[in-house]
Amino acid sequence: MRKIMVVEDSAAMRGLIASVLSDIQDVSIVEAENGYEALRRLPREKVDLIVMDINMPDINGLELLGFIRKSPAYTATPVVIVTTEGREQDRARAMQLGANDYVTKPFEPTELVRVVGKYLT
Repeated sequence: MRKIMVVEDSAAMRGLIASVLSDIQDVSIVEAENGYEALRRLPREKVDLIVMDINMPDINGLELLGFIRKSPAYTATPVVIVTTEGREQDRARAMQLGANDYVTKPFEPTELVRVVGKYLT
């Protein structure tokens, strides 16, 4: 069973993303409501992929992404950004920091499943 961590401060959006991704066969979902919780849970959870927002309080998604990419334990873990930040400069910054993919909200559930599925092979 593959495990996906969803890091999103909005409970409604976190629930929606988790629900959409739970339709993928042989996947379990771990939820974190902010960057701090993600950092606390990552060492205890063996995750195969991380889906995260950019706009979160305390530690935002780009800061969290920077930490993940600097940590030897997670350098190969795929990260998909799901955010309202649709400007090309935001996408470019996330990709420069090591994101594998970038999905803009609102998203089509099938598109999110397709993007995430690319990294769960």
